[in-house]
Parts: sequence; C-alpha cells; structure tokens
Amino acid sequence: MRERGPAAELWSEAMSPSERVNQLRALIGHHDQRYYELDAPEVSDTDYDALQRELRQLESNHPELVDTLSPTQRVSFAANTLFSPVEHLQPMLSLDNVFGWDELVGWDARNRKLLEPGTALRYVVELKIDGLAMNLTYDHGRFVRAATRGDGKIGEEVTENVRTIAAVPKQLICEDAANVMEVRGEVYMPRRSFEALNERRAEANEPLFANPRNSAAGSLRQKDSRVTAGRDLSFWCYQLGAVDGGPAFTSHSEALSFLDHCGLPVNPDIATYDTLETVFERCMHWQEHRHSLPYDIDGIVIKIDSLAIRSELGSTSKAPRWAIAYKLPPEERTTLLKDIQVSIGRTGRATPFAVLEPVFVGGSTVGMATLHNQDQVRFKDVRPGDTVIVRKAGDVIPEVLGPVLSLRPPDAPEWIFPTDCPVCRVPLVRPEGESDHRCQNVDCPAQSFARLAHFGSRGAMDIEGLGEKSVGLFIEQGLLNDVGDIYDLASKIDSLRALDRYGETSITNLLGAIEGSKVRPLGNLLFGLNIRHVGSTIGQVIAKAFGSMDTLMVASEEEIASHEGIGGVIAKSVADWFSDPEHQLLIERLRISGLNFVGPAAPLLAQTLIGMSIVVTGSLEGFSRDGAEEAITSRGGKSPGSVSKKTTALVIGAEPGQSKVTKAEACGVPVLNEKSFVELLESGRLPD
Repeated sequence: MRERGPAAELWSEAMSPSERVNQLRALIGHHDQRYYELDAPEVSDTDYDALQRELRQLESNHPELVDTLSPTQRVSFAANTLFSPVEHLQPMLSLDNVFGWDELVGWDARNRKLLEPGTALRYVVELKIDGLAMNLTYDHGRFVRAATRGDGKIGEEVTENVRTIAAVPKQLICEDAANVMEVRGEVYMPRRSFEALNERRAEANEPLFANPRNSAAGSLRQKDSRVTAGRDLSFWCYQLGAVDGGPAFTSHSEALSFLDHCGLPVNPDIATYDTLETVFERCMHWQEHRHSLPYDIDGIVIKIDSLAIRSELGSTSKAPRWAIAYKLPPEERTTLLKDIQVSIGRTGRATPFAVLEPVFVGGSTVGMATLHNQDQVRFKDVRPGDTVIVRKAGDVIPEVLGPVLSLRPPDAPEWIFPTDCPVCRVPLVRPEGESDHRCQNVDCPAQSFARLAHFGSRGAMDIEGLGEKSVGLFIEQGLLNDVGDIYDLASKIDSLRALDRYGETSITNLLGAIEGSKVRPLGNLLFGLNIRHVGSTIGQVIAKAFGSMDTLMVASEEEIASHEGIGGVIAKSVADWFSDPEHQLLIERLRISGLNFVGPAAPLLAQTLIGMSIVVTGSLEGFSRDGAEEAITSRGGKSPGSVSKKTTALVIGAEPGQSKVTKAEACGVPVLNEKSFVELLESGRLPD
C-alpha cells in the first residue's frame, strides 16, 4: 500500500489503472458534493487539484478509459436541489490550471499550434477571486436573475439573495445596454467581514466558517434573504456571457470597459500584456502581494484578449482553450494531527499547538500550527489522529481550522488540557474572566527563552541574528540568562568563536546588530521588556506620553492610566512591573550598556543602494526576510517581490524560489550569494 494523501485514501500497488480511475472519479464526485452543494469541504483545493491531475494523467496514459462523464471531461459542479434550476443562455465553463512557468509556456504553445504562425497575442491578466461564481442576467439594463454555475449548463437560482448585495447594480446606468446580457463574476466575502461574522458566531456559540469562500457560499444558499443581507457580501464581474443587442466588441478588454461604463464593478487590478514573460512577472507579483488585498485570491487568470482568436481556439467540453488559471501556492491543506502539545510563552501564557504530519502550505512546509487556547480546542473538537484542515497565509502563524469528521478514527479520545506546566511542572492557572492558562513561575526556562527571543525580534529591539535558534544555543552554553546579558556578548567573543555555527562574519554581524539596537526608540524597548499587556502599539503610546524611561519608572498607576489610550489594566501591569526590584536592576544594567531611554530615531545609514532594485529569495544565514529588506531599503534601495529586467541583482539563500532564479537567468540579472550581498550593502558595487 502507498499513501496518496488524505484526499486520495490508500492506493494498493496491485490496483489496476481502471480500478484507480474509478476510485478517483468516485472521490472527486464526493468532494464536489461536499464543496459545491454542502459548502463543507473535507479537503483543500490543492488536494482536490492533485486528484484531478492524477486522473487526467491516467486517462492520458490509457485513452480507452476516458469517459464523457469523467470529471476531466465536464464541469465538476452540481446544482443544489434547495433552489430552482435555471439554464444559462451560454454555458459557464470552468478553467484549467497551471502551476508554474513551464506549464504556462505549455498552455501558450498549445494555443499557438492552433493558430497561424506569427499570430500576435495580447493577454489580459485578472485576479482569481476566491468566492462563488455567479451569472447575472440583465434585461434592458434591469437586473432580473442570478444563478450559480451549477454543472455549467444549469445552475441554481439565487436572485433574491444576490439582490441584497450592494455591489450588484439593480439597474445599469448606461443607455446602450444590451436587450439581454449575461454578466459573469464572483461573489465573495471581504476578509474584514469574514472576521466579524466569525466573531459573532463565536459569541453565539455557533460553528465557525473555515474561510471567506465557504462563508460566501453558505451565505448565498440561505432560504431567507435577510440572512444573506447581513453577511456583507460583494461582487466583481470579469466576463460577458450571452448578449442580445448592444455594442459590438473586438476584445475582452473592450467588453470589460463596457461593463464598467454600465456601472458594474470591474476589478481595478486587471492589466493587459503583450508577452508571456510580463504575464508571469504579474503572477509573481501577486504571489508576493496577495495579502495586500482586502479579499482572498487563489490564483491569477490569464485570458487571450482578442475575441476573434478566442473563437478560433474554441473550448474543450470543460474549459476554454483561450484562458488558464495560474494557481498560487496553497494556503489551506489537509494533513494528519499527530499530537497536541502546550508551549509556554514569554509572559507565561500556555498555548496549545498541533504537531502535524509536515505539509506544504502557504509557501513553506508546516509541521506545527496554533490552536490558541483550551476553549478553541474544545470548540473546534480536534483530536490527535484527526485529519485536519491547516491554513497558513503569508507570514501569519499556521492555524488548524478544524477536523475532517468523516475521516476521524472511531477511537479518537477528546484532548484534555494539562494541569501542570509541561516545562517546570508548576500548576497552570486560568485567571477568572480570561481564556488563557498561565505558568506562574517567572523562572520557568520556557519563559526565559521566550523573553530573550522576543527582545531581539522585529518590532522590539530588532537584533538581526538573535533568533530562536541562536537564543537557544546561547542559553545552553551559559552565555544568556536575561536580556541584560545580550549587551555583554561583545565581551565573550572567544566563547562565540568556539561555537560551530558562528564564523567571523556571523559574529561581526551579530555584535553590530546588538550595538545598533541601542538606539532603538523607547517604545521598542518597552515592548521588548515583556511587560504584560504592552504590545508594540501601546509601547509607542507610553513612550510618547512619558518621554523618558526615568519619568515612567516613578509614575504611579493612576498617573499612567490618566493618559489617553492607556487603560487601567495596562497601567496596573506597567506600574507593577517597574515596582519589582529585579526589574529595576535590569533597567540599570540596560542604562549602563548605553540603551536609548528617550527614543530618538536611529541614525541614517550610508545610502549605498540608491537607484538599485535588489530581490532576495531563500533563507539567508545572517538576515531574516524582513531584515534583508530593511537592510536594502535603509540604504536607499528598493526590495520588490519579483524579478524583472530592471532588477539590479538577485540574492539567493538556502532553498531559493526557482521561478525567481529562472527569471533572473532569462533577464541577465546578476545572482549573488550572501557574502556578495553583504559586500554590496557596504560598497554599493556589484562584484566583478
């Protein structure tokens, strides 16, 4: 037997291609129903795509097994029987997917084989909104019907629910609207609305939605349109369907301009390009910046602009040849929850976390994910042995969204929150009115480690090279005990040199970063000191209110609370912290070390990179991703997320993004290692 992932179950080596094809078709049909009818998917999009790709490959290798009813030959949707069926005037096809530069080139090459040699192509690049596909029908400019995609030919009518969406115009504002016009688009839920909805559901002790897409779909499939109206849905249109009358167009971009002219919402981030290379650059841009948008996207859609060329290319039974979806790295995957453990943070907070079967999600391999607190574990009802849905969006901490209950082992016991700290064995306490348990032992080794790691983190003292691995090593070697010891490391160079992972460059960079941290603003220092309830923003507020560490240290709880933005709980926490004799001794050590207690800005670095554009990919030894970007921008350079012909250099570390390396080679952009990058920062000159 070999494991094919939670979506595919087990595939016996003895299973014939025919048997596996039938198994895959059944699995895909099951997941289609869970996703499109029940709005309760059991697998991530990536796992589902893997099933589709495996089935497509088997059918390609064994043409005799191809069936017109196969999910590869039809739109994999089904109309929900809760709503009336409605036939689309023009079929709503789905899109085929590509997952990288080579596959994108392959799609383009297949199209060009069907066209006259030398045919010029222009491409329209659109965001693939992660929502629910919708077909709107307008009769002489008046909105008359809304229907889901369904099976591509027949969808479900949700007119009254869509009528509650403010972004959908009920009457078009153009005088040249067609007699009848189908408008295709995506109904979605903005992230802020999704978060507010889940907050309301949590307060009402109702199950949380897994993501904005499921929220949007579930909101549209309400029998009572008043429920839909309270869900704050929105809409982007991206395509014309059937049209009777109205102006004629020669290109898709002209049609989009007409839709905008009529008052329909057309996404502002649509762009057109003449080369596939610039299309790919755009895809890479959105791969890096997808979280700057107020809604979720799961890919980029590339369409050929010319309607005449589209007509010439035509479609398969399932998808148009003239369009393709470039899928972005998955942000949700399913994997095995091997165990639930508890970590102890810098303030003693006990946080349960999931130990996972490693899974690639959100651009990296994830082996652990947060479960927040005891109430969330109980509310989500996740148990060791479960198959769970994991989400990681960009730099956000991975999170377990919930279990796939249909795959739960029958003997999986409910997980019980521990009574004692897993590190120092002191009893955990949950203060009345709070959701978190805490370890009350301030000398707990886990708290000491977390306090040191936090002090050097970005947002606090931002000490490059003092990450968790370094802190753990320094504690183990007796070099660090509290944050005051950080500023004594310069006197322990021989001890640093004795460590295997520290060469002269690493030591020089670390000590330089420690020295540079001394001028960080007072607000950063207050945040770094691990005062409970004092986050990054509150640290800046307190620094501005008191102006100096000395003034703050002698302030009473009442004086602290009298300042705007500082509540009573925070004021008590700050006053209590500074009244502790050990904390007072620590402050004096930091004063002697020369830390800034009034908060001026850091001195300006030499502007060695003015006019340069430096892209960084992979893991660098001496810089975090944010640290490398700051090193570039603080010297006058730019640090974009993608490579182009205007890029000055590409810096690569361990496990670099292959698409960036390929693009750099194609554009003739110099590729630098970390040593050359450091030299460039200092001199402003590329190595010979």
